[in-house]
Amino acid sequence: MKLIKKKAENKTEQEKVDERREEVLAKGRKFKYPLQWTKHRVIINTVLIALVAIAMIIVGGWLALYKLGMTSELLFRVTEIIPVPVASVDGENVRFSDYLMLYRSSITSIERQSGGQFDEDSFRELRDEYKRSALNEAEKYAYATKLARELDITVTDEEVNQEFDRHLKIGGIDRSEEGFIKIIEDNFGLNKNEYKHMLYLSLIKAKVETAIDEKANQTASKVEALLKENGNNYQAVVEQLGSEIHYEETGGLVDNKNIDGGRSTEAMKLEPGESSGKFVSINGDGYYFVKLIKKTETEVNFVSIKIPFTKFNEQFDALRLEGKIQESIEIKDPNALPSESSDSGD
Repeated sequence: MKLIKKKAENKTEQEKVDERREEVLAKGRKFKYPLQWTKHRVIINTVLIALVAIAMIIVGGWLALYKLGMTSELLFRVTEIIPVPVASVDGENVRFSDYLMLYRSSITSIERQSGGQFDEDSFRELRDEYKRSALNEAEKYAYATKLARELDITVTDEEVNQEFDRHLKIGGIDRSEEGFIKIIEDNFGLNKNEYKHMLYLSLIKAKVETAIDEKANQTASKVEALLKENGNNYQAVVEQLGSEIHYEETGGLVDNKNIDGGRSTEAMKLEPGESSGKFVSINGDGYYFVKLIKKTETEVNFVSIKIPFTKFNEQFDALRLEGKIQESIEIKDPNALPSESSDSGD
C-alpha cells in the first residue's frame, strides 16, 4: 500500500491532469451513447412515418382514381404532375390527366349553368356519358400520338400558338387574350396551358388523319379537279361523286360566328361565286370545300362539300375489337344496349 501511495505521489502534474480528464470523459460517455441511440430512433421513426404517409397517399390516390372514379380538380392537378395511365392503346399509355382534362372541359359549363335542371339520376347518367366520351377521345389522342411518332409527324409550339391566335378571332371577334382565357376558365375549367395542350392533341390527330387517309386525299383531289373543270359548280361534283362526299347548303344567311367546323369563317374570306381550297375542319374530322353565295358584315350564305376522314377510326375500332385497348377504370356506358342475359326471363 505504501508502494502504491508512493507511486501516486510521484506522478507528474500532467499525468494527474490526463487522468482527471479521462475520468470526466468516461462519465460523459454514460450520457452520450443513450442520446445517440435516441437520435437514431427518432430518425428511424420519422422515416417510417414518412413511408407510411406516402403509402397511404398512394393507396388513397389509387382508390380515388381507379375505384371511386373521382374527377376533382386536385386529382387533375396531381395527374398533370404524375403521369399515371388511365388506359393503353396498342401499348401506348393514355394519360389520366388527358382524360380528366377532356371530361372537365365538357362537364364544367353544364355543372355551372344547369342549376336544378337535372335530378340526381339524370345528372349521374349525364356524367357517365361525358366520362365515356372523354375516355374515348383520350384514347384516340394517345393512338394518334403513337402513329405520329411512327410517321415522324410533329406539331411545333409555333403551330399551337397560331391555332390559339386563330381561336381568339373565331367568329370575326378580335378578343383580348385575357378575355379569352376568362372564357376558357368559366366554360371549360382550363387554364391557358391546358387549353393549348388540347389544341396540340387536336393538331396531332388532324395531321395523322390527313397522312394515313389515302381515300380522303384521293377524293379531295377528285373534287379539286371537278371544281376546276366545272367552274366551281358544286352540284356537278355531287352528281359525279355521290356518296363519296357530303354536300350541304345553309339555305340562307347564317351568323358568321356559326359553329360549323370553320366553314363560316372561310366563307367570309371569299367573294360571291368563289370557292375555297381544301381545308381541314376545326375538329379535324375531314376536309371541307366552301363556296360563297352571299354575305353581309355579320352573316354568310354558302354551300359546302365535306370529305370525312374514315381510316383513323377504322384502325382504332379494329384495335378495340382485337382487345388492344385496355382500360384501368370502369365507366358505365349509358348508351349501351341491355345484355341478352337481362332478357332471359322473357
